[in-house]
Amino acid sequence: MTGSIVQLSISPGGIPKRSILTGVVEELGLVGDDHAHPQFHGGPKQALLLITSEGIEELVAAGFPLYPGALGENITTKGLDRRQWRIGQRWWLGESVLIELTKMRTPCNTLSPYGRGIQAAVYDDKVKANDPTSPRWALSGMYAKVIRSGAVSPGDEIRLAEPEAQR
Repeated sequence: MTGSIVQLSISPGGIPKRSILTGVVEELGLVGDDHAHPQFHGGPKQALLLITSEGIEELVAAGFPLYPGALGENITTKGLDRRQWRIGQRWWLGESVLIELTKMRTPCNTLSPYGRGIQAAVYDDKVKANDPTSPRWALSGMYAKVIRSGAVSPGDEIRLAEPEAQR
């Protein structure tokens, strides 16, 4: 599976996150990104939040006024099937950054400005039970920890790591 980075996004805390031209990924995520509620967000196991641009397009078609960065993601992807994302998968971002998917993002009331019912549109009981057969699988985004730091830019390739990098 391969795709690309559409946008890198950071904020001083909260949503939306704003686009940056290039980024450095370190253990705690993109340099310059912060969290309004560190008791719930951030940390090594939730260093990055990934969301697909195709998922954003689905939500826009459902009537939610979204765009890359609106949902608080750090990395907006293109060309990846979110339904194939699994906890424990490792992905290369560009040439040097290696990440591991750690958990599904549970949507909170912070997303409410984008419309009534957005939380239910991106998350259901199947997602909560880690069932990838849900049509909402990974619409809310997937958190990742950083295995190897480095620089990334929009347009960089994202590819599933070969089995030797999976562990």
